[in-house]
Amino acid sequence: MTASQALHLWHNTALKLVHSDGPDLTLRQMSILLHIYLVPPPHTVRGLAAVLGVTKPVITRALDSMGSLGLVRRTRDERDRRNVIIQRTVDGALFLENLGDIVVEEARGLPL
Repeated sequence: MTASQALHLWHNTALKLVHSDGPDLTLRQMSILLHIYLVPPPHTVRGLAAVLGVTKPVITRALDSMGSLGLVRRTRDERDRRNVIIQRTVDGALFLENLGDIVVEEARGLPL
């Protein structure tokens, strides 16, 4: 895949997401969500902040939005109450499954 094809794939996928009736996530929110679902748990606010190179309040704001959409859930770590564990949800898994289907569909439409 060339860089131009990759950008077309990203563009076409983004357009499909914008036209869908699903949540309209920011790039930061999408990055967080993909990390939570593609990288084995556990995930914490502190850990996500380190991976993305942002502050914990930035992660918290993103998680607030994604939590209200039902894409993730937060719970306190019973072993260390200072940590907040980020958990996957069925709605989040379905959203990303749909996203994966869109990417595959759009990739098939790219010229070779």
